[in-house]
Formats: sequence, C-alpha cells, structure tokens
Amino acid sequence: MTPERTRLAASLRELRARTGLSLAALATKTAFSKSSWERYLNGKSLPPRQAVQELCRLAGEPDGRCLALWEIAESEWSGRGKEPAAAPPTATPSPAATTTTGTGPATGTPTDTGTTTGASAAAASAPASPLAGHRSVVAVAVLASVCAMAVGVLAVAVALLRPYAEGASRASEQAPRYQGSSPSDPRCRGAACEGRDPMGMRCAASPVTLATRHTAGGAWLEVRYSKECGASWARMWGTRVGDRLEVTAAGRAHGAEIRTAADTDTFVYTPMTVTAPGTTIHTCFRPAGAGGQECFTSVTR
Repeated sequence: MTPERTRLAASLRELRARTGLSLAALATKTAFSKSSWERYLNGKSLPPRQAVQELCRLAGEPDGRCLALWEIAESEWSGRGKEPAAAPPTATPSPAATTTTGTGPATGTPTDTGTTTGASAAAASAPASPLAGHRSVVAVAVLASVCAMAVGVLAVAVALLRPYAEGASRASEQAPRYQGSSPSDPRCRGAACEGRDPMGMRCAASPVTLATRHTAGGAWLEVRYSKECGASWARMWGTRVGDRLEVTAAGRAHGAEIRTAADTDTFVYTPMTVTAPGTTIHTCFRPAGAGGQECFTSVTR
C-alpha cells in the first residue's frame, strides 16, 4: 500500500473512532456496505469521494483535509500523478546509407561498357596545381593558430572561474538537503517548520492528536504533533468571528484568529512550533466577547 493511501486510511480510521460507530452501524447510516467500509478503513481499496464526505459528516468534521488526502491518493492510484514515459528516440538514417537507383548512367559513374565519361577521366588525370597546394598549407597554419588561441582563452577562463565553482560546491554541501521523495511527503523538518503552516508544509497528513477540548462556547480545539516534521500546532473549528487560539512551547508562541464568517465553517490552524517528545505545550483559547479564557497543557509523545 502506498504512503498516500496509508495516510488516507489512517485519517478515516480516526474519524470512525470519533463517531463511535461499528462497521455495521456505518453501513446503516451510509450508502456503503459493512464489507466496503472494512476495505476502506484498512486501505485495501480506495473509497469513493462520497464515502469520505459521509464519514466526515458523521464525525462532525469539515471534509477539506480528508478530501485533499483523497485527491492525492486517487491521483496516485489512477496514475494521473505519474509523469508519462519519454518516447524512444527516432533513428535518423545516415546519408552514407542512402542509395539512389536510376535507369540511366550518371555523369562520372561507370557506363555499361566499364568506361568513365571524358570529363571524369580528364579530371582524374589532371596534375594538382602548385597554387592549390600552397593555399592548403596556409589554411592549415591559420587553423592551428586559431586552435592555439582557443585553448589559451579556455585555460584563462578555467583559472578565473575555479574559485567561484569551489565556493558554489561548498555552499551546496552546507545547504539543507531534506526533500520528500513523494509529492505527499512533508516539506520541512525541525527548525525549518517554526512558524510555518502545517497544511502548506504537509505536516498535517497523519499527526498525533495530543489533546481535544470542547469549550464552554461550543468551539472545538485540538493540539497535534507530527513526528516526521518534529513540530506541534493547534486547530479550532465550530468557532465564532473574533475567537483566538494560541500555543506556546519552550517560550515560543504562535496564534490564530477567526477573522471572517468563512473561517467559522472550516479548520483554522496556528503556525507550527518546534517540539520533541516530552515537550510541554501550553494552549489557550480566547473567545470573542466577554467569555473567559480557557487554557490547558499537553505533552508530546
């Protein structure tokens, strides 16, 4: 099973656990059978888009993240995510291999009697001109001079550019080389993730949920941790315009605020902060209006 389908199946199992429904109960509440749900949740087959949407609805979860995972998995499964193979090069026939056929003799070619034409015989028997030989010697000398000058210019250029090439080589050796091998792999790790968006950096594909809270005002909060990225963040949903969420770890704080009505209908994430196993994360939710602040702590594992 590919990494893309593994992440999708893990997210679907998490949603199913949140609903508390058995496979049989899922079958009665959706358009898909018990055996189909068993295959979808174990990654044995790719679920239809509608199945993902229905499970998100039953879990009370916006379907944006799961549908993004489904799109990646479906693209990989269908082959749309693969680059087409390059066409093999077409062999070009060599001019030397090309032959010409004809019905009559050509000028300068043998005739049926085995003799050549007079013009060809005369050209073959004519002595070489001394002036032509002199011109050939001069041309060779000029060509040798040009080649010598080109070699000299090339040597000077190499000597001048060598320090820059060596400096570029050292810089490339010192630059960070982390890069995912798959389109769905994380785009950052460790310190490179500090203050970055967990969705944009692909760290939110299969994180560990450290804590879940339902606030007095009805909003939902989660603190999450990605081992692959070495970073944590928080998210909120079911919110109101003006609500604010903040996470602090090792003295570094990052926050997010609900600014528009569109934000209230989806997940809103804080930027990430670098964490390691055993790091304590302090999370505070400040509701809009006169509501009191709600804070709690969690530890990465």
